[in-house]
Amino acid sequence: MSTLRNPVGPLPPQVYWRRRLLLGLGLLAVIIIVVLIIVRPGAGEPGAEQTPAPQSTSTDAASPGASPAAAAAGACAEGQVEVTAVTDASSYPDDQRPLLSLTLLNTGTTACTMPAGTDVQEYLIVSGSDRIWSSTDCLRNPSAAEVTLEPGVPLSSDPFEWSRTRSSPDDCEAERDPVVAGGATYRLSVTVGGIASDGDVPFILE
Repeated sequence: MSTLRNPVGPLPPQVYWRRRLLLGLGLLAVIIIVVLIIVRPGAGEPGAEQTPAPQSTSTDAASPGASPAAAAAGACAEGQVEVTAVTDASSYPDDQRPLLSLTLLNTGTTACTMPAGTDVQEYLIVSGSDRIWSSTDCLRNPSAAEVTLEPGVPLSSDPFEWSRTRSSPDDCEAERDPVVAGGATYRLSVTVGGIASDGDVPFILE
């Protein structure tokens, strides 16, 4: 009879069967490891996205082509889009940071598209003639995005906190100085894709 089925040797057959079993399990483990290395389960899953820049607008999610109307939309004409600067309150106590955002409104009769990524956005805060803070100062990794605006439907961005500090494009490494509060008035304006907001929004830091 075959020695494969009936081990031959000085030791009891059970010893040889155990050895064959251990050898088989070892080979199986090696095969599984090789297969896992080649296939790499989960390698195709998207990694966690980075948190978007504070001044990025939620309209980034409105992808052109998401609907037939969006796919057919042309570029927004001059004067067709209104940009509005938005703050979440008109005054802020000393322990509260203002939340800034913007709204885009298509005043035309047909859908249109326009650039609205962080690469073409600027939030600007002034106090009188004093330039206090800008979202473009020391902006890292600006992103481009095109949005589709349906006629008469406002499209708002995600609010983000202003740190109540000054900024400067010339010194990005220095610690930023806090601004004056105690009832001081500041004004927020926004520009998106070269379109400036219609006026600015005043707010008070208490």
